[in-house]
Amino acid sequence: MNLQQKKRIAAIDYGTKRLGLAWTDPLGLFAQPAGTFARDELLAKLNTLVQADEIGTILVGYPLNEDETQNAMTEVVDLFINDLHIAFPFVPVERVNEHRSSREAMRILAASGISRKERKKKGRLDSAAACIILQEYLDSQR
Repeated sequence: MNLQQKKRIAAIDYGTKRLGLAWTDPLGLFAQPAGTFARDELLAKLNTLVQADEIGTILVGYPLNEDETQNAMTEVVDLFINDLHIAFPFVPVERVNEHRSSREAMRILAASGISRKERKKKGRLDSAAACIILQEYLDSQR
C-alpha cells in the first residue's frame, strides 16, 4: 500500500432486497459508488477487500426516525451489524444515521441529468445513498 494511501472506509445502505456499497477513494477524501449487491454478494466483496487489507472501517446506514427514535428496520439492521462483527472481528463497524439519505440521493441523481428511467434502475439509488452516507461521514470528520 502506498504511504499516502489510507485504508478505505466502506459504507453500506441496507435494504431488504439490495445493499448499496460505497467506499472512499485511495486517499480517503471522497465517497465513490461501488455497486449494489445481494447480502451474500456484499459479504463476499467485503471479505475480499478486508483480506487485501484495503478496508479500515465499515459504516452502516442506521435507519432512525426524524426524532432519532428507532423504527421497524432498526432491529433488522442491528442483526446485520452483528453479522458484520462476526464476519470481520478486527474491522470497526459504525452506525451512521441515514435519515433522508435515499431522498437526497434521488435529488442528486435528478440534478445530475440522469433520466428518470436510469434513476429507477435497480441499485442505482442504493449505491448513491451509500455515497451520501459516506460523504456526510467524511465531511463530519473534517
